[in-house]
Amino acid sequence: MPPEGSAYPVPDMSAIALNLIQAATLGQKAARLMIGGEDSSSLGSAADDMRRIGKTMMNVASSYVRNPVKIIEAQTQLWNGYINLLQSTTRRLMGQEAAPIAEPGRADKRFRDPDWQNNIIFDLMKQSYLLASQWLDQQVRNTQGIDEHTRKKAEFYVKQFANAFSPSNFLLTNPEVLRTTLQTNGENLVLGMQHFLEDVERGNGKLQIQQTDMSAFRLGENIALTPGKVVFQNDLIQLLQYEPTTEKVHQRPLLIFPPWINKYYILDLTPEKSFVKWAVAQGYTVFVVSWVNPDAKRAMKSFESYMIEGAYAALDAVEKATGEKDVNAIGYCIGGTLLASTLAHMAANKDGRIKSATFFATQVDFTEAGDLQVFIDEEQISGLEQQMEAHGGLLEGSAMASTFNMLRSNELIWSYVVNNYMLGREPVPFDLLYWNADATRMPAKMHLFYLRECYLQNNLAEGRMMLGGKVLDLTKIKVPVYLQSSREDHIAPYNSVYKATRLFGGPVKFIVAGSGHIAGVINPPAARKYQYWTSDAHPALASEWLEGAQEHPGSWWPDWEHWLKPKSGPMVPARVPGDGKLPVLEDAPGSYVLVKSDD
Repeated sequence: MPPEGSAYPVPDMSAIALNLIQAATLGQKAARLMIGGEDSSSLGSAADDMRRIGKTMMNVASSYVRNPVKIIEAQTQLWNGYINLLQSTTRRLMGQEAAPIAEPGRADKRFRDPDWQNNIIFDLMKQSYLLASQWLDQQVRNTQGIDEHTRKKAEFYVKQFANAFSPSNFLLTNPEVLRTTLQTNGENLVLGMQHFLEDVERGNGKLQIQQTDMSAFRLGENIALTPGKVVFQNDLIQLLQYEPTTEKVHQRPLLIFPPWINKYYILDLTPEKSFVKWAVAQGYTVFVVSWVNPDAKRAMKSFESYMIEGAYAALDAVEKATGEKDVNAIGYCIGGTLLASTLAHMAANKDGRIKSATFFATQVDFTEAGDLQVFIDEEQISGLEQQMEAHGGLLEGSAMASTFNMLRSNELIWSYVVNNYMLGREPVPFDLLYWNADATRMPAKMHLFYLRECYLQNNLAEGRMMLGGKVLDLTKIKVPVYLQSSREDHIAPYNSVYKATRLFGGPVKFIVAGSGHIAGVINPPAARKYQYWTSDAHPALASEWLEGAQEHPGSWWPDWEHWLKPKSGPMVPARVPGDGKLPVLEDAPGSYVLVKSDD
């Protein structure tokens, strides 16, 4: 047994040897499955990725080769940093106080273990790594003679490289992992490799890192619990109508279009976090679109299909269910982009059924879109098109999930590599991560249209997009608009969302919430978390707007409801699903949302 009281004890050598052999055996089995699971299309895609990365980094390197003075300046800066670090470490060895030369950001959780600061060796490794990674990032940012898109791609690639080679990701250079390994005689590594093998088996030869305990949640049992019924369905959607909890409701129904990149129940997680439950409690008749998880027979569904079979079909169904022609509508993320497109199409047809529109984290102008722009150029879209053709005209759910995870690889990839595979721990049950892992497929035709028309060419904002035989003009949208954004959103940055204030033709209220793309939206008042900013001014830049905005504590939901209430008509007797012209088809959450991408 290891000696008591030792943070890094001497292990039982025979026990640790046996455990290391067992861990290696499990790792080799997983590796064989991964090699056998690689098909020609995925290998070709990986090769294309490597060529793109190499080409991008060569553009950066060429810029420095053309300017030798910059190379000398960069090398001098790096060496000065290491000299300062050596001097600081020497002072510490002599028992003197020494301020750190390089520190992680406040949100960086990789170096929370006390030994990253208290142990001189681990502190030296940490600071050496931070010096190098911060220097690399700075050199890419300062590269001259390359276009901005190439710079952004290079920044992203360098960040991925630096994140992967962090000392926190390796057994001998992570104090917590090393300590655990010595204390357990390597049992953590056996458990970790068992988790690794299970994740590879679950992915049929591809690694699917588990971010949460997927067995801990059941839709309709402990998540997506708000009572409701499916009252309509077609080839693309199920429409959920929720049961009232008040005797009276607003005359005008509320129709919600969630994103189809993920599933609708982000708006109905646990009862404490459910936007749907809260909206029902405020006296609204709430309808939510539940998008199908497309299979091969739906591969040719287009963005226009999502408008006609999604938005227009839902509007028709709400009228049949309630007798009310007019609605208030909400669109979230790409669901909001669809709502804006539909409103412009309706304006062209003089269809006025949507009386107000709320947008959660929605972009309609993509000139300053978020981190996903790294993946958007014609070369990469064409490569994605070939990948989808090889998979029956669909973008696999795992592909989109991997993309989003890479945008925050430290938090969504490497932290779980350390926790699951190196420390041998089980992932903690977390409803939001369960939803995040419940990925959906996407039809190639729709997705390629969206990427090219919006991200690549910005046709929606510039009045060139055509749907249903109409050229879409956002300035023709005259209904009141509530634009919600989040200050730390890296998918739909608030400055990008803000651009819509100058595109819609009617009155626009813009707000910024605290936190990011998900937590900034899903922030119930009872949680008393974060804050939001409001202002009636519309200066040219979002940064100027934020400087003059008033900060309010807590959730923005009551502010939105205060805005929506006078637009929702008088109170009428509450409507029960099935009372109108649409019969109940099944209970919420419905069957479409239950379809998994690996089914």
